[in-house]
Amino acid sequence: MSQELVYGLHAVQALLKGSPQNVQELMLLRGRKDQRLQKIIQQAEKNDIALRFVDRRTLDDKVEEGANHQGVIALCASKTQVLDEKFLFGMLEKLDQKGEAPFLLVLDGVTDPHNLGACLRSAEAAGVHAVIAPKDKSAGLTPTARKVACGAAEVLPFVTVTNLARTLQQLQQAGVWIFGAAGEATQDVYQSQLTGPMALVMGAEGSGLRRLTREHCDHLIKIPMAGEVSSLNVSVATGVCLFEAVRQRSA
Repeated sequence: MSQELVYGLHAVQALLKGSPQNVQELMLLRGRKDQRLQKIIQQAEKNDIALRFVDRRTLDDKVEEGANHQGVIALCASKTQVLDEKFLFGMLEKLDQKGEAPFLLVLDGVTDPHNLGACLRSAEAAGVHAVIAPKDKSAGLTPTARKVACGAAEVLPFVTVTNLARTLQQLQQAGVWIFGAAGEATQDVYQSQLTGPMALVMGAEGSGLRRLTREHCDHLIKIPMAGEVSSLNVSVATGVCLFEAVRQRSA
């Protein structure tokens, strides 16, 4: 049976809290006895999850070179559930029944797992209902992305779609306004009305939004830049735009 790895204190703790049934075994650094690790051990024992204490080299060999596992790795059964267009529009129906305006983040070709993880972390903190990305030419939920997300990947739906332009069109038909972030936009994020059902679309590192994605946006917005630097890292820009939306939506 194939397995997925989740590592890092925050990510593993969130996994044990939200989906302990998916964890087959925990690998823990032998000799480490601090309070944060003990809390994870208690959660695992409560859910009858097997514990294996190993040396640091064994843990290092399990993760990507240079990755910081923080002394804990969860071995999980590979997920069979796929969050796709059907899940997305089912979620929108449930939000409509509750009278809640959808708040979505769309990542158009973000390929760096570190950036993906950081975007997920900001999105979860901002109260985003789901993050959407194309299946091809985009970063997936790798162990690195999960680690950087600090637990957000375990609780925030990450939806992958076959045709992003078509999905944006379907979102528009469902009453969701599409706001795309683009440096050439004439309207800045602070002048935009981000209070209703909306999806924020962020482009790939360097190249930005693809042409078809841009054409399916209702509005293009930008972050005003006062310095010499012409753009921000996609995860930083995502955080700025999301929390401006949060400010407006909570006013």
